[in-house]
Amino acid sequence: MTRSGRIRTHLVRGWPTGAAAMISVALCLGIGTAPASATTSAPRSAAADAAGPAFRLADIPMKDGVVLKADVLTPAAGTPGADAQGRYPVIVQPASWGQNDLEYVAQGRKLAADGYVVVTYTVRGFWLSGGRVDVGGPTDVADISSVIDWTLAHTEADPRRVGMLGLSLGAGMSLLGAAHDPRIKAVAALSAWGDLVDSLYSGRTRHLQAAALLNALQAPTGRPGAEYARTLADLYANRDMPEVVDWARKRSPGTYVDDINAHGTAVLLANAWSDSIFNSSQITDFYQKLTGPKRLIMRPGDHATQELTGFLGVDNATWANARAWFDERLKGGGGTSGDHGAPVELHVRNGGGEEDYPSWRAVSSRTRSLPLGRANAFGTGALDGPADTGWRTSITGGIDSGADAGITELSGALDQIAELPPSVEVPLLPRFAAGVWQSAPYPSVQRIRGAVTLHTTVTSSAPQGTVFAYLYDVNVLGVGKLISHAPQSWSDRTPGRAFPLDVSLFTTAYDLPAGHRLALVVDSKDPAYGGSTPLGSDISFSSPQADPSRLVLPLS
Repeated sequence: MTRSGRIRTHLVRGWPTGAAAMISVALCLGIGTAPASATTSAPRSAAADAAGPAFRLADIPMKDGVVLKADVLTPAAGTPGADAQGRYPVIVQPASWGQNDLEYVAQGRKLAADGYVVVTYTVRGFWLSGGRVDVGGPTDVADISSVIDWTLAHTEADPRRVGMLGLSLGAGMSLLGAAHDPRIKAVAALSAWGDLVDSLYSGRTRHLQAAALLNALQAPTGRPGAEYARTLADLYANRDMPEVVDWARKRSPGTYVDDINAHGTAVLLANAWSDSIFNSSQITDFYQKLTGPKRLIMRPGDHATQELTGFLGVDNATWANARAWFDERLKGGGGTSGDHGAPVELHVRNGGGEEDYPSWRAVSSRTRSLPLGRANAFGTGALDGPADTGWRTSITGGIDSGADAGITELSGALDQIAELPPSVEVPLLPRFAAGVWQSAPYPSVQRIRGAVTLHTTVTSSAPQGTVFAYLYDVNVLGVGKLISHAPQSWSDRTPGRAFPLDVSLFTTAYDLPAGHRLALVVDSKDPAYGGSTPLGSDISFSSPQADPSRLVLPLS
């Protein structure tokens, strides 16, 4: 195919906006590509520098006759990294949700220049690839092995050094591929899911805003399969939820973690604290289940916001970490991508800097139990005061108090860029719609690391309901910045009969400044979720003497 033919094909295949397509074409041709830094590129011969990686389009046939569209980038002659037979390590990259094989071209060029064969493909059901959207189901997983088969047969790829790299859908598929194909020796999964059930339905509560965004991104470019369409409709309608859960569990890498461990696959996970699509807790839980070589990096931000600039070829820490991981695991540390890093690398929110740990267990060194107290004349209960039991406070269900998780994708991005998570004026929250407990100012920094948990006793006038727990950092003006939150639903409860309720807030790393307060807010409606609390129902929280209500902080 001529160079002009490649341009025309990629404009058809390209991203939804013309500007993005033009940038992608420029990157394919090497026009305006940002120079690789000395810390992220292996030394190359003069001939390799002059020629640059080779780029071509490919059609890859699957076993069922479906054809997937792909890009192939191969190292220039003389690029270091080949074995005695002239074969290079290979990185297979499934495109992310709603995107195509152009997505990773800028990063693929860097990998190919560093001595990797790179094959990026459009997942079935999207753009010009055939078939129907399967969302990491059995057909998608089978496609991964077929792409690897094709790559080994049609490129200078070394079958002993196979890796997978992906973002979002591509990340989840890379982990699923590692579970089902032992040839995959290393994975770098960026903004990944480890548990799709927990991502869509944590706390037995539907994550509707995230599901709606994903469906909106899929609609212009994808052809949904019948199973996906039915599952999404059931999720929206809150029906047949056991079937929805079963569908998501089959697509969860955590379901097959024993196979990943048995294969010994080296796994890098890089996610964001405020990921509004694949929450932080599900990925830290998945990380802990891995027993092979592994690394976890958590940064402030929302879904895929940390990786965004890398698509334009700009040096980006997350992509550089991925290249370093492959250098270590597929080249035996022979690359020059810099420090491979600690097993757990946390970038603390609220300007707390970077912290390294040998394991997730080491992240929090202690816990502190904060009693919940009775409400004062202003409707605010004490938090972290003297032990207090025997009280009861009630709210009207189904009303949004104004304490919310924020807007999918936007809120986490603002936290990353400007340290501006969702905020509320705590004194102005309506106490008829929310229970509020607030501490005294802390004289020193409180370093919160991990999952904050709430335990309380609930009595409801309805058999089903949902509560949302929010933890805020409150300054001297009463402005609360969201530290973490989580939903928790219940069903089949006897109206008027008390029952214990536990809520595990999403994991975080946050430094509460000295002089600030902690505030816990509990209400029963949040626009990001599909709750089940009937409007006008009565929900009360209490603290029996035999089972006091408390908030437990993990601290470092």
